[in-house]
Amino acid sequence: MTERRARRMAGGGRPTWADAVPASELDGSAALATVAGVDPLLDPEGYPLQVRGPAPEQTTTVRVVGDIMLGRGVAAAQDSDDPAAALRPLGRHLRGADLTIGNLESTLSTAGPPTQGDDSFSTLPTLPGALADLGVDAVSLANNHAGDFGETALLETVDRFPGTGLRAFGAGRDRAAASRPVVLTRHGVRFGFVGFNSIGETPAATSTSPGALSVRMPPRTGPLDRADLAYVLGVIRRLERKVDVVVALPHWGTQYTHVAGPVQALVGRRLVAAGADLVVGGHPHWVQGLEHLDSGAVLVHSLGNLVFDMDFMEQTMEGVTLTATFWGDRLMRVELAPYRMGPRFAPRLVSGPVGAGILADVWRNSTGPFRPR
Repeated sequence: MTERRARRMAGGGRPTWADAVPASELDGSAALATVAGVDPLLDPEGYPLQVRGPAPEQTTTVRVVGDIMLGRGVAAAQDSDDPAAALRPLGRHLRGADLTIGNLESTLSTAGPPTQGDDSFSTLPTLPGALADLGVDAVSLANNHAGDFGETALLETVDRFPGTGLRAFGAGRDRAAASRPVVLTRHGVRFGFVGFNSIGETPAATSTSPGALSVRMPPRTGPLDRADLAYVLGVIRRLERKVDVVVALPHWGTQYTHVAGPVQALVGRRLVAAGADLVVGGHPHWVQGLEHLDSGAVLVHSLGNLVFDMDFMEQTMEGVTLTATFWGDRLMRVELAPYRMGPRFAPRLVSGPVGAGILADVWRNSTGPFRPR
């Protein structure tokens, strides 16, 4: 165990909801009160309530968004050649964090026949630059749609990111490339991102063939494959020694349910034990719950779709973004912002009863301090 992780796992009892405590004693499950409109984590020096102690480390915010699919019906609904047009209304929110990360569920090439029929997703090769312009810093390709037009299209997709301002991880010409994390530095803190696919359909990358970094597990790719998981845990352990914060993006779970499967909790906890500070899942297309672990890490089972043309049910047209606030390398808080897609699939932040209803689906399926009492 590294000194950093040992420090995080130390500590005493949890404060009650009414306690006033130094911010340095908080963890990612805390809900904080603003005073005079000042957030104690984002502007600690300006917060009216002060205690003596060491100055806080630099604050960094990391925003993670759900599944991004800008092809098929989403593209057809736009009056624009801009491949990211549906996300423009959310641009201010996407740009509002120091780092913004998502899961891209499509190829940037149709160089081969569609492998999933009408459910094969592609969009314009100019998308990386358009997403970078919106403030997105990196995307995972470790999902069941990166291989939708075959091996050549997957490789062309991977090759279209360099030089665009958008980084990609989770897929590549072999398993070594698919395992290669993206490392981004903000305020002197190194954040490492790694993703893997457990849903299948996109080929698993091997030592000699392209695909996504993969872990076979329920509900789609059989019983949990311990060798696959051990490999990914090794990737995270090596990354944890090189960076300050590790974020893992697994593509997992059962579609169209708010209830995460037990294997998600099992694998998520193993990822945290290996060194992940934040685990944020995708694929279910509905929001799912959160878990807070003793190490201070947070496990998020699903954020739902950020943008998708699944207008056949209400739950697939809504979701939440997650914003993690770090002081140095320490996760201090996670916040959720609900949104709903409109007739042209453009997501917009929502509040009031609509936003509360989306958040209720998250909290009632959460555990520990995230579950309402």
